[in-house]
Amino acid sequence: MTTKQVWSKYSDDLKRFIFSKVKDQTATDDILQDAFIKIHTKLHTLKDITKLKPWIFSITRNSIIDYFKITNQTFDAAIFEENPGDHDHSHTEQDCLRGILKNLPKKYRDPLFLSDIKGIKQQEVADQLKQSLSTTKSQIQRARKLIAQGFMDCCGFVMNENGKLVGEIKDKDDCKICN
Repeated sequence: MTTKQVWSKYSDDLKRFIFSKVKDQTATDDILQDAFIKIHTKLHTLKDITKLKPWIFSITRNSIIDYFKITNQTFDAAIFEENPGDHDHSHTEQDCLRGILKNLPKKYRDPLFLSDIKGIKQQEVADQLKQSLSTTKSQIQRARKLIAQGFMDCCGFVMNENGKLVGEIKDKDDCKICN
């Protein structure tokens, strides 16, 4: 499939998806253009054409997150929730992560999003949340550990000797968190 064909088939859906997250037409057009540049440059790497729609929606979601980082705006964790591109029946790491994040306590999720997703320095996160830097650092580390534990509980991942998660995503029916 060519970029032109992808544009013809999906640009309207992507535009609606972007606008539903950013609520600004100019930003929507910019994000859509950015997403399609990425799609165009990486389309040749897609090995399974049946995964095209979820793939382009993932790229678009990442472009939206980049927009929020660049403009230094806050965003709702709902951006990680299911979108129109996720209606195929495959099971991915994103499915597991989405479930893990939904189950993460708010006191850990908020500092993690501000620090790791939004890119705010931990001292600024602490100031914004009106708590000490040590509390913020602890919450972020705890959130990261809970995410790693979630992957181990969900799909049987393990930590290797270098402290990296390794494993393969199980079928959705065998997944404890995504079901």
